[in-house]
Amino acid sequence: MSPSDLVAERLVPTTWEGWFHWAHHQIPKPQPPARDTPAACERYDADRLDYLGKPFVLETPTIRTVMTAVRRLLILNRHATSARRGLILEGLGGTGKSTSVTELGRTHHLSIDLRHPGHDRIPVVYITVPAPATARMIAVEFAHFLALPVRSRANMPDITESVCRTLIDARCDLIIVDEIHNLNINTTHGGEVSDQLKYLSERIPATFVYAGINVRDNLFTGPRGQQLASRFALVPTRPFAYGTAGQRKEWETMVASFEAALCLRQHRTGTLARHSEYLYTRTNGRIGSLSTLVRGAAIDAILTTKERITRDILDDQLLDHAAENPGAAKNGQSA
Repeated sequence: MSPSDLVAERLVPTTWEGWFHWAHHQIPKPQPPARDTPAACERYDADRLDYLGKPFVLETPTIRTVMTAVRRLLILNRHATSARRGLILEGLGGTGKSTSVTELGRTHHLSIDLRHPGHDRIPVVYITVPAPATARMIAVEFAHFLALPVRSRANMPDITESVCRTLIDARCDLIIVDEIHNLNINTTHGGEVSDQLKYLSERIPATFVYAGINVRDNLFTGPRGQQLASRFALVPTRPFAYGTAGQRKEWETMVASFEAALCLRQHRTGTLARHSEYLYTRTNGRIGSLSTLVRGAAIDAILTTKERITRDILDDQLLDHAAENPGAAKNGQSA
């Protein structure tokens, strides 16, 4: 990996440079070397570990719903001059909210690049809401994404105006605001942040998508909340269920998709499917926890040279507290 690649790897998607790199940089599934020389095997192992270090993005029901809904909203908002419609993803942690919205952003970005090659556009903005947030902090987050200079004494209207001009000129049409649960419109600062986002949505001809943990009680109360409720559709994200035959089949399909993405020399297809119920019990149906469990087991299988996932390797994996203790997430302790 070259020094420039190392620098790129450290970029975060909350800057335009980082987002651009992330959207275009996808690690393909490594293919076994043609000859098993020591050097080739060492490179193959390094490539596999790098591949497993990034989350697998699979087509979940939530991602399908979000993709379809936002594609429709982008068309509906195309000629709107105000009151543009938006989307909010809300649910427990580990149920695929951030993965869904970032994959949405990536897909839209690559689609615009394909249709308008060589154009100087910023089709997508991705920011996260800091805690605790103020209206000025939100404006600065947008400016930071765009690499706009912000003087310490710069006032919020000036920062906001610079952001709006830049995004209008760059023909941005999708803005993703993650960690929206850090916003509570029932507080003074939260109300001001809500007003700031509303102002941006009226100035910038873009579709806004929010994502956060259990946000309806924070966002849909009072006059501001009523206005949000009249403009934003809500897509709940939940852990997979396992009660009916159809639900179990859906979970098994997800397990099989993860298994198909693996790159182990000795792993037999169908092994994880036989452990579907165990995997559900370990993860409580959380797609994020399932990803961590399967990829972690595959990493251990490579490092131990076993080259296959066994029940013992699965048992050894440490998972997030919310997966191991489902009651904690239900009581609002999940992040």
